[in-house]
Formats: sequence, structure tokens, C-alpha cells
Amino acid sequence: MATGPGGRGAAWAAITVLVLGLGGCADDGDDSATEGKGGKPPGDAPRAAGEAPGRAPGRGKAKLIGDGSTALTGPQPNQPDIDPLTPGREPPQFVVFSWDGAGEDGNELFSRFRELGKEYDAHMTYFLSGLYLLPESQRMRYHPPGRSPGASDIGYLRDENIAATLEQLRAAWLDGSEIGTHFNGHFCGPTGVASWSADDWRSEIEQAKWMVRNWRTTTGFGDLEPLPFDYDEELVGGRAPCLEGQENLLRAAADLGFRYDSSGNGLQVWPDKREGLWDIPLQSVPVPGRAFETLSMDYNFMVNDAGEAEMREGLLAAFDRAYKGNRAPLIIGNHFNDWNGGAYMNAVKDVIKELCPRDDVHCVSFRQLVDWLDAQDPAMLDRLRTLGVGEMPREGWVAFLSGT
Repeated sequence: MATGPGGRGAAWAAITVLVLGLGGCADDGDDSATEGKGGKPPGDAPRAAGEAPGRAPGRGKAKLIGDGSTALTGPQPNQPDIDPLTPGREPPQFVVFSWDGAGEDGNELFSRFRELGKEYDAHMTYFLSGLYLLPESQRMRYHPPGRSPGASDIGYLRDENIAATLEQLRAAWLDGSEIGTHFNGHFCGPTGVASWSADDWRSEIEQAKWMVRNWRTTTGFGDLEPLPFDYDEELVGGRAPCLEGQENLLRAAADLGFRYDSSGNGLQVWPDKREGLWDIPLQSVPVPGRAFETLSMDYNFMVNDAGEAEMREGLLAAFDRAYKGNRAPLIIGNHFNDWNGGAYMNAVKDVIKELCPRDDVHCVSFRQLVDWLDAQDPAMLDRLRTLGVGEMPREGWVAFLSGT
């Protein structure tokens, strides 16, 4: 689950674990198997393989990796053009929709929102819990730091749901969306991920990657197509369970080639880097009719007794103050969960339909956002970071961005 400022949303300890839907809270984590703390994943397959048939739309053959769970199929399709920001125009308004856990269960919310994204021109980030590709019969392959092998605070998926999750991950990447990580066992509280060292996080990340790279071995699914990407290259960011343990996570993630992290609590301002990674947190957003703000995540609206209309209007109000102000990217986090009768899923659906078709709004993945950030003049980004929440340059965008 996520935590943050505002009412009961700040008191995550009141609800330690919610076993709903996919069995996860706001932040699921996913651990691949390692031979003890800091060890290598068991049965680690070779990283390279020869040409072998594996259907990739429009590409004929795919170059399989390892046991054939993943494959090289060429550049990811359906990616936006990236242009440097010039002083003659306002910054683009980005909106990032992200999903913690990212598994397909009987509610079929992954497929529902993936199709909605295609319909309304929204690329998204799916933070996969690696555990959702590991059958429960193989749970002893997972060695969570500081816990017994196989332990997890979220449930393992049934075989049919693992297969359905693989189908959605494959399709999402081909749609142009991003597959990040929510790690594995989703351990919250003082003895959970908040207590992990950088080495613990390295083990967790390597295990998460191992589960994705070896699902064919662990599941025995021999007739499914490979995931059409190399996860070592695809995985460039994640979100920690309960938004905890970020300091040591950043150290480990930087060593393993991550480019961003979204495990923090923040405001609607332009992001900066920490430990060499873009730090792009969830944001404090309005709760209509309330005297406080809460984090831009469905779970936080729920624990503050906010309903569908309050979440929808709160996110739209947050969008408006960015769009009419500093143009900071709006960051929204969700779960594939029918909390409160599906109220928050309905709210997210309405926000996607309202915002993403607009010509001057870009609904992008985190990876696409950091691609854009990395292509900009650092001095221009520094100027953007001087603007507070909802603050528009007094001198106008042209003078502001040109530094005059």
C-alpha cells in the first residue's frame, strides 16, 4: 500500500496487508529466487542464444534469450518522437498512469485498462510483481531478504492467471507501454523493505528479473510466445512496496542500471535526480471538499474515505493546476483492484478518457518521460524546477525558458 500526507492516508500501519483481488496492497514487490542473500538466481540460464523461431508481429523470427521466456525482437514499437524543448513554446503536459503489481486475475483489469489505453492514446507503466510469474509450486526458488524461502505478503497466482498475465505483458509492450517492477514479496513495516540494505535490494531486483527471464522453466508453459523484450534492457525503474526503503533502493538500482524510481512522496513540481536516477514520486493532490491533500494513488483515496467522484475530480483538479501553472508531469498510481465496488477504477477510466485524447496532453510511460527529460537542456530543466506547485512564470514561457 502507499502512504503519504493527508488524513488516514498517512497512517499505513492501520492496514498492514489487504488480501484483495491479486492479494496485494498498494505496492507489491516481486522477488526472484537467489541462493541466499546476495546470491545468484538458481538455474540461471545463459544470457545469449542463437536464432530460433518465436513469433514477433512483423518480425518473423525472434532471437530467444536463455530458456526462451524472453526474446530480442527489435526496437519497441509505438514510441513517441522526442523533441528538445525550445523557448518558443510551453512545456508539454505529461501524465503518467502507472499500475502496481500488474497481474491479470479473474477481474481482468489489466486487459481492460490496456485496451482503454490503446483506445485513448495512453501509454502506461506496468510495475510487475515478479512473483506473479512464479507458480506457487516453485515458491521455494524465491529467497526474500531476511525471510524464509517462499515467504510473501502477497499471494501467488494460479497457473491460468500467470498465463493471462504473460499475455497482457506481451501485448502491453507491443502497444508501446513499459514493464517496470514492483519487486516481489511486498513486505511492509519496520521489518520489511524499509529495513533492507542495498545488497538486499540488489538481491530482490535480480530475483525479479530472474522470474521474468525464466517463466518458461518454472511454469512448464511450452506453447506460449516469449515476452518480446530483453528484461535486462527493458527494466529501468520501479516502485517499492508501501513506498518504503527508497534510500538504499536507489543505491542498488543505480548500480543495476535503473534510470528512475517512483517510490517517494512528493509535490507537483518538475523532478530532479537522486543517486543518478530520476526521482519521480507520487504527488500530493487535492481531495475535493477536504482540508488536506493525499497521494495521487487509488489506495490513498480509499483510506481517506473518498469516493469515485472525489478521486476523479481530485485528479482533474491536480491536472488543471499543473496545466495552467508549472506544467509539471502529473503522476498517478493505481492497482488492479475493485476496492469500493470498483469506484477508483471508474475514476481512473474517466480521467484517462478526459485527458489523454487532448492534442496538447501526452499520456506516457515513466520510461518515455525520462527519455524526454534526458533529451532536454539541463539548464532549462533547472529553470522549470524553480516553479512551485501551480506556479506559472510571471514573465511568460518564452522569456522564462530563454533565461531572459
